[in-house]
Amino acid sequence: MIKNVWVLAVVLLCIETTILYVASHPKTKRYFDIIPSIFWIYFLPMLASTCGVLDPKSRLYDLVTSSLLPMSLFILLVTVDIKAIFRLGHKALLMFFAGGLGIGLGMVAAFVIFKPWIGGEYWSGFGALAGSWTGGSANMIAVKEALGTPESVFSPMVIVDTVVPYVWMGFLVIVAHHQHRFDRWNRSDRSVLDEIGRKMSAQASKPRRMSIGPTVGILALAIAGGFLAKALSVFLPTVKDVITRSAWTIILVSILGILLSLTPLRKIEAYGATKVGYFLLYFVLTAIGAKASIHNLGNALVLIGAGFLTIGVHAVILLLAARIFRAPLFLAAVASQANVGGVASAPMVAEIYQKGFASVGLLLAILGNMVGTYVGIAIGQICRVLQ
Repeated sequence: MIKNVWVLAVVLLCIETTILYVASHPKTKRYFDIIPSIFWIYFLPMLASTCGVLDPKSRLYDLVTSSLLPMSLFILLVTVDIKAIFRLGHKALLMFFAGGLGIGLGMVAAFVIFKPWIGGEYWSGFGALAGSWTGGSANMIAVKEALGTPESVFSPMVIVDTVVPYVWMGFLVIVAHHQHRFDRWNRSDRSVLDEIGRKMSAQASKPRRMSIGPTVGILALAIAGGFLAKALSVFLPTVKDVITRSAWTIILVSILGILLSLTPLRKIEAYGATKVGYFLLYFVLTAIGAKASIHNLGNALVLIGAGFLTIGVHAVILLLAARIFRAPLFLAAVASQANVGGVASAPMVAEIYQKGFASVGLLLAILGNMVGTYVGIAIGQICRVLQ
């Protein structure tokens, strides 16, 4: 068993970089279409730890999580283009938040219904999953740390977060062929698509090639942002089982990142800041996986059922919103995938529904990254009260 912290760090780094390389290589990336790279980044360290290759109780894992998670969240949020998100118009934003409302209501309903089979201790797991399904993987990990979700609860939630969104995405892709029929029945205002198209016509500047100097600068900024949030969290009150020091750190670093995205610092995205942020985040995920055990996956099948129930409530709320606001199916589908799928898949769904509209899916998914952590924490606390 590997116990030396430096060797463990190298092993985890090798696992992450190998998976990311294989998942992006033209000859092998198609194998990750069904089960994405982020799942393997979590699952392989968990498998290695269960088999006795890695020390599951190493102090390295908590150190990586507490240090790198705030850094990654800060960098990912600093690069958000808030002005571009608001240019999408009120109907796109209303549909996105309707989808988020559906996820929240669905999570609470699913927790209450499935609690007799899984146990009340899963309240924080539902909060973490709500963070993912209103934001993305970064939000799921942030909510996990903020709520102190045990590894035995978090591990099966990763399975749910892998299976359900891809089944739902497949359904949305199939429905795309019937969007004009839906819009005629719904009397949808499709002129909103022309308006969004005009607003999105300005192309973003082409990212520059990553180089050592700017990357070091981005890392230094990430360290400063994470350190500031952790330092400020010391002065804020904590409430047992409600808000901890870790929760304050996550909240503060998110607020700080969003505020600084309104400044010229947002331009660091041109130097590959998002890539740096996700690399740090995925390394945190390897550390979380190494603490877990494959034996914790026993409730995964039951939780998948809870996940589909949540999606059902989410779909009903979105359809009601589309009916009330006369929104085209395009906006409902893209808002849904921006919630449930995130930045990786929402642009794909948007492009399938409307050619040239991938940026709409991307911007809505980025909006999810901004709010998902707060939603996940709130849903987790509601479930805690109902446990």
